[in-house]
Amino acid sequence: MIKVGIIGGAGYTAGELIRLLLHHPEAEIAFVHSTSNAKNLITDVHEGLLGETELKFTSRMALKSVDVLFLCMGHGKSAEFLAEHPVPQNVRIIDLAQDFRIAGSHDYVYGLPELNRENIVHARHIANPGCFATAIQLGLLPLAANWLLHEDISVNAITGSTGAGVKPGSTTHFSWRNNNLSIYKPFRHQHLAEIRQSLAQLQPGFESSVDFIPYRGDFARGIFCTEVVRIDPALPEEDIVKMYKQFYETTAFTHYVDRDLDLKQVVNTNKALVHVEKFENKLLITSIIDNLLKGASGQAVQNMNLMFGIDEHAGLNLKPSAF
Repeated sequence: MIKVGIIGGAGYTAGELIRLLLHHPEAEIAFVHSTSNAKNLITDVHEGLLGETELKFTSRMALKSVDVLFLCMGHGKSAEFLAEHPVPQNVRIIDLAQDFRIAGSHDYVYGLPELNRENIVHARHIANPGCFATAIQLGLLPLAANWLLHEDISVNAITGSTGAGVKPGSTTHFSWRNNNLSIYKPFRHQHLAEIRQSLAQLQPGFESSVDFIPYRGDFARGIFCTEVVRIDPALPEEDIVKMYKQFYETTAFTHYVDRDLDLKQVVNTNKALVHVEKFENKLLITSIIDNLLKGASGQAVQNMNLMFGIDEHAGLNLKPSAF
C-alpha cells in the first residue's frame, strides 16, 4: 500500500483528496495535518465523509512514515513549508499550489498527464496544474502539437464557487453569488504563465496572446471553457477533429466528443471533455472539467498513480452528477 500524508487538510481540495484516497485500492492515509483542527475528527470539517472514516486531524507530521506527501495549502505556502520542514529524499511530493508550476531552479515536473506523462512516471516531485489552466490547455494542446497557433487566442471560462477556496469571502457569499455572474482578473489571471509555458513546449516560439476572461458562476463546481482560435479557412473541420481524436486517443481521462457539452457530463469525475466546431476562419473549442477533481485533487491522484506505476484509473472511477 502507498502510505499518504496530507498537509493542509481542511480545504476543499484536501477534502476531495481524502474522499478519493479512502476508497483507493492501493493507498492508505497515514496522516492528515491541520494545526487549527488538530485532534478533531476529519468529519467535523468534511461532513460529506460521515460514516466513511474515523480519522482525526493531527498537528504532527510523520514525514518518514509516508511514501508520498500531498501539499494542499494556499499559493506560496508550499515553498515556505518545504523550507521549514525538510522532507526525506525517498518521499515523493505532489504540490497542488502554484509554487513550482513554472520551470526554474527546481526538479518539479508539471503534472499534466496529457502533456508530460512519461516525465511524471519518473518524477520525484510534481507541480499539479491549476484548474483553469487544465481546462484551457486541454482545449489547445492538439493545435499546438500541430503548430496551428499563430494568432491571438480568445478564452472565456466560468468556474464554480469552490474555485475560490473554503475561506468565506464577499464573492463566495450565497446571497451575492446566487443568480449572479461576474468577471475577475481579466487578462492577468495567474494561470496564464503555465498555459503559455505548455503551449510553447509543444509549439516552440509560440508568442501569441492568450486573452483570458475568467467568470465567477452561481454554481458550486465545474469549469466551462470556450476558446476561439483563428485558423486557415481551407483546413477542413474533419481534419481538425482527427487531430484532436489522435491526440487524446490514448489518454486515460480526456476525451474528444462529437456533441455539444454541458457541465453535468463531468462534475464529480476526473474526466475532461473537448469538442470543436469550425466557422469559416475561426475554430470554437469547448472544454469542461470538474475544478476540484481534474482541476485539482483527481489529477493529483492520477499523478500519484503514474508515479507509483499502478493503474491510472485507480481510485478515480467516478460517476458524473448527470441528474
